[in-house]
Amino acid sequence: MTGKFVITKTPKGFYRFSLQSSNSQTVLTSQNYASLNNCKNGIEAIKKNALAEIEDQTLQKPVEKKNPKFEVYLDNAGMYRYRMLASNGQNIAVSEDGYASKSGCLNGISAISRAAEDAVIDDSAVK
Repeated sequence: MTGKFVITKTPKGFYRFSLQSSNSQTVLTSQNYASLNNCKNGIEAIKKNALAEIEDQTLQKPVEKKNPKFEVYLDNAGMYRYRMLASNGQNIAVSEDGYASKSGCLNGISAISRAAEDAVIDDSAVK
C-alpha cells in the first residue's frame, strides 16, 4: 500500500492536505491554500520533489546542494528540523515538530519520500 494525500477544508474555508504513510501516520501537513486547485498543485510539488537530496546545515562545513532539496537545520531550541525547497527555491514543506536527534529528522524525511512517491489523493472530504 502506498501513501495518501488527504485534502480537508478548514472552518475558515481554506484547503490543506496531510500526507499519510501506508500505516496511516501523518508525516506532513501543508499550509492553507485559498483554492482546491492550488492545494492540488501543492501536492504535485511535494510528489515531484519528494526524492530530493538532503543538505545538512548542521555540519561545520555544509555541502550546498542544488534545489530541489531538503535542508536539515537546528532551530533556536537546539532541535533538528527540515524544510523542503522546490526547484525554484520556494519553501514547500517544513517539519511541524523538532526532532531530538538528527537520525530522527532524517527518518522523517525518508518517511515523506516513501509515502509521497506513489501516493493517491483523497479529496472526498471536500466534495
